[in-house]
Amino acid sequence: MSNNEEKKNGISRRQFLKRSAAASAVATAGVLIQQGELSAKENPTQWDKETDVIVIGAGATGLPAAIVAREAGAKVILVEASFDIGGHAIVSKGNIPLGGGTSAQKKAGIHDSPDLLFQDLTDWSIVQPNGFPDYRYNDREIIRAFADNSAPAFEWLVAHGVVFVDKTPDTLSGMSVGNSVPRVMHASAMHWPTVQTGKPVDPTVQSRTSSGSGLMRTLEVAAKKADVQILLEHKLTDIYRHPPNSGRVRGIAVDNKGTKLNIRARKAVIIATGGSSGNVNFRRMFDPRLTEEYCGLAGMPWSDQDASGEIAAMGIGASLWGLYNQTGEFGDVITKPGLIGCQYNYRNLQWMPGSPVFNLARASGLRVADWQNVILVNMLGKRFYDETGDQFTSNNAGMIDPYVPGSYLNAANIKYKPNNFINAALAGIGDNHNGGGPIWAIFDADAVRRERWNPKPPNVDMDAGFFFAADTIPELATNIAMKYQRVPMPSKNLEETVARYNSFVDTGKDEDFGKPTPKYKIARPPFYAAWATPVIHDTRAGLRINAKCQVQDMQGKVIPGLYCGGESAGGFSQHGLARAICQGYIAGRNAAAEKTTE
Repeated sequence: MSNNEEKKNGISRRQFLKRSAAASAVATAGVLIQQGELSAKENPTQWDKETDVIVIGAGATGLPAAIVAREAGAKVILVEASFDIGGHAIVSKGNIPLGGGTSAQKKAGIHDSPDLLFQDLTDWSIVQPNGFPDYRYNDREIIRAFADNSAPAFEWLVAHGVVFVDKTPDTLSGMSVGNSVPRVMHASAMHWPTVQTGKPVDPTVQSRTSSGSGLMRTLEVAAKKADVQILLEHKLTDIYRHPPNSGRVRGIAVDNKGTKLNIRARKAVIIATGGSSGNVNFRRMFDPRLTEEYCGLAGMPWSDQDASGEIAAMGIGASLWGLYNQTGEFGDVITKPGLIGCQYNYRNLQWMPGSPVFNLARASGLRVADWQNVILVNMLGKRFYDETGDQFTSNNAGMIDPYVPGSYLNAANIKYKPNNFINAALAGIGDNHNGGGPIWAIFDADAVRRERWNPKPPNVDMDAGFFFAADTIPELATNIAMKYQRVPMPSKNLEETVARYNSFVDTGKDEDFGKPTPKYKIARPPFYAAWATPVIHDTRAGLRINAKCQVQDMQGKVIPGLYCGGESAGGFSQHGLARAICQGYIAGRNAAAEKTTE
C-alpha cells in the first residue's frame, strides 16, 4: 500500500494488515464479513446502556464471573441469548472436579495441592489405550491458574449456597481430571425443578442426587442477591473495540427480539458464551467430518453453542488456541448415543414431556440397555463396527496404577485398544462427501420386548424422520427418508445385512466386526429403524487466553478489556464444569479490577 493510498483510505499499512487478518479469521469460521462491516464496529455515537462489566452468557462461567465482579464492587450486566439462565451446565449432572486441596478433600483425608493438580494436568506421559494424550498439549500458564484457583473456587461455591452431595470426592464422570487423587464432587439437586423433566427430583433423594439445576439455580439466586442485572433473550452480535483492531474493548451490541442495543462496558467484557459445537462451519475447522447431520448436540435444545463469542472476538483480532484438544481422540468431544429414535440422543440427557423445551426436543428416545439387541447400519444399510464398541476414553484418578508422574512407563504399560467406534461411524459411505451420514439402529419386535421399549410418540420422533417402522426389512429400508439421508437406502443391502447378521447368531461368531457372541436375530415383525447417530459434546478449543483469562491476539498480546473462560476458551483439555466455574471466578475478579474508562 502506497503512502497516498494510506492517506486516501485513512488507515496505516499496519492497521490495514490487522484488519485484513481479522477479516480472514472470521471468514474462515464460516462468517462472511463485508469490508465495511469491520469499520462499522467503531463505537456507536450513543449507548443504550452502560455498566462496568458486561458478562456474555449465563452458564457455568458467566454466573460466577458476574457474581464475583459485582461483589468486588463493579456494576454488572449479564446478557443471555436464551429465555432462561443455565447454559449447558443446568442440564448437566452437576459433577464438579475442583481439587487442589478443597475442604471436601481434606474432610475425606485426600491429600491434594495446587502443585499436585498442576502436575497431573500437565503430565505428558499419560495416554489413553488408543495412544492419544490427555494433558500433553495443555497450556501451562492456564493450568497453573486453574490449579491455584481450583480450591478457592470450590469454597466460593459453598459460601454462595451450593450444596454438595455428602460423600467423599470420587471419580464419577471425571474426564481428564488428573490421575493422582479423586476430585469430583456433585452438586445436590435439592428442591429445584430439573429442566429435563420440568419438576423436582423425588424429595426423599434430593440431597443425594446430583444435578446441574441445583448448581445453577443457586447461583442465579446469588446473582440476583448481589444485584447483577440479568438480561434474557439478548443475543451478542458484535464486540466494540476502539480503534477496531488495536484499542480497548468498549462494549457490545446485542439483539433483543429484533431490537439492537449497544451496551457500554466501562471496565471489561467477559465472553462466557459456551463454545462452538453447534456452529457447523466453525466446528469443521477442527474436524471436516462434523457436517450437518450431527444435529443432536448434547445440551440442546435448551442451550446452543453457536461460537458467537469466538466469532465476535475474532472479528476484533482475537486468536484461537489449543486446537489439538478439540481433535484429540479422548474424552467426550464426540460420543456414542445412549438413546435412539430421537434427535437429541446424548446418553446422559433425556428430555421428558414436562420439560419447558419438550416442544423442541419432540421425543424422549429409547434408552439402550444392551447393544446386542440392535445392529447399527450406515446410509447404505451396511454394518460398520461392533455395536457393543464404545467411544473414546479419558484419564481419571487411579486409572494408571502404578503411576509415576512423567514416567515413560505410564504409556508403555498400557494395553493398546483403539476404541474406533466413533471413527467408523464417521467414515461415510465411500463417496466424496464429508460426514458419515445418519446411523440407524435396526431391531425387531423381540428386541422391543427385551428392552421394554414403547416405540411410539412421545418416546420416538416419527414426524421429523428420526424413527421408522415396517412389516418387512425391504419396506423398512424404503421408508427411511429424511433431511440428512442424502441417498436412498437400498432395500437389498439392508436385507442382506440382516440375513448375514442372523447367520452370525447361529454360529455364535461375528465374522465381520468381532461383536462378542451375537445373541439375537432380527426376525419378528414389525421391524424398526431408529436414529443412532453420534453426538457432539465438548468444546475444548477456543479463544486464546492467559492466566488472568484475558483474551489475546495472534501476536500473543492482550486485547485490553476482553476476558473469556469455559468452553469458549482454549488451552485446557478437561471435560465439564470445573474449568468453566474456575475461569469465571478468575475472569470476574480480574475484570472488576480494571480501571474505569471514560
